[in-house]
This record gives sequence, structure tokens and C-alpha cells, in this order.
Amino acid sequence: MSKVCKICGKGPQYGHKVSHANNRTNKRWEPNLQRIKIVLDGSVRTVSVCSTCIKSGKIQKVARKAV
Repeated sequence: MSKVCKICGKGPQYGHKVSHANNRTNKRWEPNLQRIKIVLDGSVRTVSVCSTCIKSGKIQKVARKAV
């Protein structure tokens, strides 16, 4: 599974973890992706969406059926 948001395209970022002794090791920051059902182009799909897109309202979640 790719670590990319299907709405905004946010992906992993790379940098260095810097210790107190200033030693640098490679680090990768992953986006906070959630697999949710959304309405995309008029159809219901399960996609990976970052939490920022969910909170900002860029997506329309699928309504749950009342039982």
C-alpha cells in the first residue's frame, strides 16, 4: 500500500533524526492515513485519506445505514 493521500497527495517526508550529541540518522515521517469509505466521483470507494483532509471537510463520508 502506498503511503500517499488520494485527496491532497501528501506523502512521506525525509530528514534526519538529530541526537543530543548531534549524531544524524535518516528518518522518515509518514502521513496519518486512514482507510475510509468516501463518495468519489459519484461512487462509493474505500481509499487512504490523511487525517488533515478528513478534519478539513475536503471529503464526503458515506452515511451509515440505520438498523
